[in-house]
Amino acid sequence: MPLKNDFYKKNIIKALYYSGALSCTELSMSIGRSYTLVVKTLDALLIDGMVIEKGYAESSGGRPSMTYSLPAESFYTVAVAMDQFVTRIGIYNALRQEIGGIQKLELLLDHHGHALEVLTDVIQMAITATPVAKEKIVGIGIAMPGFINAQKGANYTFLGEGIAEFIQKQTGLPVFIENDSTAIGLAEYHFGKAQKKKNVMVVNLSWGIGLGMLIDGHIFRGANGFAGEFSHIPIFKNGKLCSCGKTGCLETETSLLFMIRKAVQEINDGRPSLLDATVLTGEDYEGKSQHFLEAARRGDSLTVEIISDVAYNIGRGIAILIHLFNPETIVLSGRCSSCDSLWPPPIKRALNEFCIPRLLTTTLEVSELTHNAALIGASILVIDQMNEQAVQKLLDRDLNVTEPSKA
Repeated sequence: MPLKNDFYKKNIIKALYYSGALSCTELSMSIGRSYTLVVKTLDALLIDGMVIEKGYAESSGGRPSMTYSLPAESFYTVAVAMDQFVTRIGIYNALRQEIGGIQKLELLLDHHGHALEVLTDVIQMAITATPVAKEKIVGIGIAMPGFINAQKGANYTFLGEGIAEFIQKQTGLPVFIENDSTAIGLAEYHFGKAQKKKNVMVVNLSWGIGLGMLIDGHIFRGANGFAGEFSHIPIFKNGKLCSCGKTGCLETETSLLFMIRKAVQEINDGRPSLLDATVLTGEDYEGKSQHFLEAARRGDSLTVEIISDVAYNIGRGIAILIHLFNPETIVLSGRCSSCDSLWPPPIKRALNEFCIPRLLTTTLEVSELTHNAALIGASILVIDQMNEQAVQKLLDRDLNVTEPSKA
């Protein structure tokens, strides 16, 4: 097929990925091409097996329209969500359904000299263990913390330059990396609380405090891709050293690490709590985070108090964002957003205290994607970068292959 035709096929595939099921008219509006061109391209995709008829749309009068969607098995993405301590890997089909379970790996990025090699091996094992033909995998998306140059596939904070190139060489698959908070912003924009909104700040509540920025309907990365370092706004005169080497950053009194350390200190001082200090001081980072957040959801007074104090301080930082960007919405997402009812009240209290009243038109939302947002965002990285050549490779393969790959 000529690449020009593949260009239109690619755009229709992307539109269906993000919207689910669409009619010809809706697809024409979505990709900005004529109805006739969309019909011809859909006919080719139906023959190729890359699109299926989903059924007739509901009609308020007149002839109902046929809608189209992607077959679940038409292609797959490998999604890798990393933070400083825990890496999760999932494989998703074209309907964004996870296949074969999420693999978790404790990988301390600051203290592991061979982290890139270990990560690559685990990705390859995840691909091999999944009953999906490798030929149907269109790429690997990696959402990770740090100063990232997505175009160069480099992370200047963790793992260094050439990350994408190294993993691509070992796996034989296209690899795309992005800052985890930016990837979470993409997930919220396409499938979460930022849908159909143009100016949104997505706050990633995790081991640090990240920020995904949507301005005029586009992810804002800044001149070098480093925009959104919300954690490092200097707010406090507390003398506490931040991971960035400065003192008084927002992160020093708002991160999940801070909250866990605060809880241990209070328990050691005799404060009663549902929390177990031995769990919180252990080496299982996934376990200690789940233990802390579950105590919060159960209403443990110490945990709730700590989150309340932290949320108030995050609200002080959000007040700065509101004054600078005047966003429609602030979305609280990421690992800690699962304690959904605990965050808004103290944040709103801080906003009332620190924001100019006329700017308090910004709404505050808590993500429904929560901890899955980073994995969803990692998959989106692959879809966003899907090109005509990738579509042609899919069309050249036997789409009925279901044998496990032999990576």
